[in-house]
Amino acid sequence: MALDALPDPIYLLELRSTRTAALELLLLAVAGGTLGAFVVLRRLAFYTHAVGTATFPGVVVAEAASFSPRVAALGVALAYAGGVERAGRRGRDPGAEATGLMLVLALAVGTILASDVFSSGAGVDRVLFGSAVALSDADVAVAAAAAVLALVAALVFGRAWAAVAFDPGGAAGLGVPGRWADLALLAIVGACAVAALPAVGALLVTSLFVVPAAIARLVTRSVAGLVAASVGVAAALGLLGLYGSVWLDVPPGPAIAVLGAAVYAVVAGALALGPARTPREAPA
Repeated sequence: MALDALPDPIYLLELRSTRTAALELLLLAVAGGTLGAFVVLRRLAFYTHAVGTATFPGVVVAEAASFSPRVAALGVALAYAGGVERAGRRGRDPGAEATGLMLVLALAVGTILASDVFSSGAGVDRVLFGSAVALSDADVAVAAAAAVLALVAALVFGRAWAAVAFDPGGAAGLGVPGRWADLALLAIVGACAVAALPAVGALLVTSLFVVPAAIARLVTRSVAGLVAASVGVAAALGLLGLYGSVWLDVPPGPAIAVLGAAVYAVVAGALALGPARTPREAPA
């Protein structure tokens, strides 16, 4: 599509593929925005990126074995979540050397395997960056399940996640189940990241699970406000990124990621040039 020919939003909504993609991204915005708030508070952005990337080799192997790629990706994500939680219990930083090594290994192994599975680069691009036109009703159903899972998890574990984020020592002293809450957060983020793979791909899960929350945290003062703003920002980035992807004829994942980075830079720059702000308050 020519760069000077902006697509008509009304016309796009008349296309079934675009409506499906928009619904998918709105549902993922609920999951990504809700969980992303706690991902940012718990400083798990690197983990969130890693767990998405880790699924790449599993998806490729599943494609070759005619097995469900979604089930394979979920298995890999949950196994990785368990490994990160165990490393954390042993006093290791789950966002440091091991995660970086896993990222490189996953991409290398996945690329080698993909060269024998896919006859063209289109299949690899779809796994890595997602596709707006190849989404199915099953993908939407999985995204809806991820949204429900994220909301229920936030209601059940939200206080524990926030307490551990702001005061780990104090949370332990109050009997907050930090270990189980952490394991739940890692596992649920991994499962919801798998739900986002068809739309944004393995490499750009953070465009919906980290970037919106990072933007929202710049302008919010409470955990509840952070969650609500994260969902709103994720929805806006998703829809605008989808529109841009149709206009530029690119996958939605990169469009959403570039838009999110630009918005973050603008908001952060505006705040840096504005008056000084008071420190954030811890949640009650």
